[in-house]
Amino acid sequence: MRSWPTVYIPDLSERFRLPPLSLFDSSDAALKVLPQQDTYRIYVCGITPYDATHLGHAATYLTFDLIIRYLKATGADVKFVQNVTDIDDPLFERADRDGVDWKALGDSQIDLFRGDMSDLHVIPPDHYIGVAEAMPLVIDAVAKLDEKKSTYLVEGDKYFRVHADPHFGERSHLNESDALKIFAERGGDPQRDGKEHPLDALVWLTSKPKQPTWPSSFGSGRPGWHIECSAIALHYLQPSSNSEFSLDIQGGGSDLMFPHHEMSAAQSAVMTGKPFARHYVHAGMIGLDGEKMSKSLGNLVFVSKLISQGVNPMAIRWALLNRRYREDAMWSGEVLNDSMLAVDRLQLNLAKMEVAPTDVVITQIIGALSEDLDTERALRVLSSWMDETEAGASGGNAGELSRALDTLLGIAL
Repeated sequence: MRSWPTVYIPDLSERFRLPPLSLFDSSDAALKVLPQQDTYRIYVCGITPYDATHLGHAATYLTFDLIIRYLKATGADVKFVQNVTDIDDPLFERADRDGVDWKALGDSQIDLFRGDMSDLHVIPPDHYIGVAEAMPLVIDAVAKLDEKKSTYLVEGDKYFRVHADPHFGERSHLNESDALKIFAERGGDPQRDGKEHPLDALVWLTSKPKQPTWPSSFGSGRPGWHIECSAIALHYLQPSSNSEFSLDIQGGGSDLMFPHHEMSAAQSAVMTGKPFARHYVHAGMIGLDGEKMSKSLGNLVFVSKLISQGVNPMAIRWALLNRRYREDAMWSGEVLNDSMLAVDRLQLNLAKMEVAPTDVVITQIIGALSEDLDTERALRVLSSWMDETEAGASGGNAGELSRALDTLLGIAL
């Protein structure tokens, strides 16, 4: 599957030193420093393409865009893979409801997503992989779980024994009652008769009417959700045999920590014999006017709709950066209006011949980002620079600041 166009990233002057990047690790519930390496492997879970890109999606992908920008600015090579869950019940259900082909529906929403990511100036993944095209990899992964004696059948459906991974549950730190509740809410089937444990995860589902199916040595059908990401990540990121972990960062929205990331990590650990990810990074949810933003409530705000209404994509980016990435936040018309004014103001100041000193601004922005992507602080620094510039301060280089904002924050004006 094709990704979206490559994003140009200006070089950052060698005058600016980038400290190691500290990120909050959801698994350890602590701030941890990423070890300095020549290469980083990052896997971010992608969309299920039954609807357009909403602001929650955008906030998640901007978070990992910042991480990738920072690591690239250190001179490191970043191997970045993102999947598309183009085989899933919500997609089939909407296609059936609307009387359209599931693949055509998925393709149309993926195209919208590509356009939104381009408009928001998000760096594309090296490999953008749909589950349908990765089916041979998924089937191979299920076979590896079979070889490890970690699967069993219930009426022809194949399940993964989650406790085949002795560390299952240590990433999400949920008690069993909460885990069962969340599992049921997010696509699991804890009440199904015949399962050895209520949390065991489906890895291969036998064929169903009106749904696509693929042949395999264990019968025709389609995969469960979690095994798809395990298979795609391990294949396309090509973990080093010398590394203690398969990946450096596994990421997504906070709603993916359980069951999805816990399950995919457990399956990967059983297949490879080593921990899946060094770091688990999760972005917070975006609400609207005091309520959770969700399809069921009908209050999703779509990126493409805002842009079609004439909103500068950089104002959307500014608004989503003006918060702590791992905390839930609320969207409102006031948030958007403030961000539009801020971006217009920034553009005017960067166009001036004389501006306030900029080296210290760039250094402070780097420092803020290095400390768990503190974009709120970075934007406050930038706002103070605008105050000083408007008060008549001089001695800065607007062009260099503009390039640094593009490199580090993805704000391109």
